[in-house]
Amino acid sequence: MAKPQPLLEPEQFYHVYNHANGDDNLFRTDENYRFFLKLYSTYILGIAETFAYCLMPNHFHFVIRIRKEEEISKFYHIEKKTLPALITLEGLIRLNSLQFSHLFNAYTQAFNKLYSRRGSLFIDTFKRRKVTSEIDLLNLIHYIHNNPVHHGFTKNMDDWKFSSYSVFLSPRKTMLAKSELMKLLGGTKGFKEFHQRSVEKKFLQTVEFD
Repeated sequence: MAKPQPLLEPEQFYHVYNHANGDDNLFRTDENYRFFLKLYSTYILGIAETFAYCLMPNHFHFVIRIRKEEEISKFYHIEKKTLPALITLEGLIRLNSLQFSHLFNAYTQAFNKLYSRRGSLFIDTFKRRKVTSEIDLLNLIHYIHNNPVHHGFTKNMDDWKFSSYSVFLSPRKTMLAKSELMKLLGGTKGFKEFHQRSVEKKFLQTVEFD
């Protein structure tokens, strides 16, 4: 029996991740990666801040913090007189999970059309894990940025084009909650030094994801 996934509650951090169905790849070209991130911006940025991400050929990782209740309500354009059932916090939380389903469905439809493919592309239930401490958050971000190295695709974190590691070091505008994380790590120097350390063994013992 599948383990129940936690609800995406306002102002809470989560690790969101998913894997391709079977032996498929989610991304075959650079344009696939870029298109997925574009859809992510459309469907997710209105309900969550993004603290890190990494897209790999057959899976992905995001670290997000769900926005405040009033911000989410504004994103959904909810008015009490027209949608009273969805004004409740419970209703908003249900909609948060649906946003990810809409993202995956939109990407799958485009991917299947492009490659004359049929059927599901992602594993049915996307995985999410609530992040409950600052050290867990930082270890998770380190783990995600190191994922391309861990899987043997690159030798250095900054060599992988489709993770947030290089974005944090770039001056260009980004969808990431960059200033908050950089402040937490002590700026660019602290960010680099942090990623040169090893992830805590205690954290690695809890890892159940790609």
